[in-house]
Amino acid sequence: MNTFLFMVGLLSVGLLVFVLAARKKAAQNRSGFVDRPKARPPLTAREQAMYNRLVQTLPDLVVLPQVSFGALLTARTRAARSSFSRKIADFVVCDRSFKVVAVVALGDKSSKGRSQRDLDRDALLLQAGYRVLRYPRVPDVGRVEADFDPTLASVSPIGS
Repeated sequence: MNTFLFMVGLLSVGLLVFVLAARKKAAQNRSGFVDRPKARPPLTAREQAMYNRLVQTLPDLVVLPQVSFGALLTARTRAARSSFSRKIADFVVCDRSFKVVAVVALGDKSSKGRSQRDLDRDALLLQAGYRVLRYPRVPDVGRVEADFDPTLASVSPIGS
């Protein structure tokens, strides 16, 4: 008899847990709480303007948008890699052999001046030997041409 009561009790508790879980899921679906991924443009309007400015002004160079720092930097230890593993460069400008000429950062509208975060990001790239160009807004053609004067040598830590 004790075994029968134990089994009935266990079945009742299991059924109660199942019903509560089903109700919670139904309530989430009705309230729209479940977050589903949605498509978005890969570049913002400002980033698209900057990309187009770089591509049009630098036809002999390759412009790569949103490049992971992990594609640009390497380190032996996990601690060192974690300092850059989730960072993204706005643009990387390379020559035709994909040697990095410069890493380009487009300033955020909300930031005035250079934040410590920007300085830290730039320091990581500079320590690795990259040239970093930071623009507060989309520059004019003349500024880009001057910054990418062809007399400047490619600055790349690999294969220089």
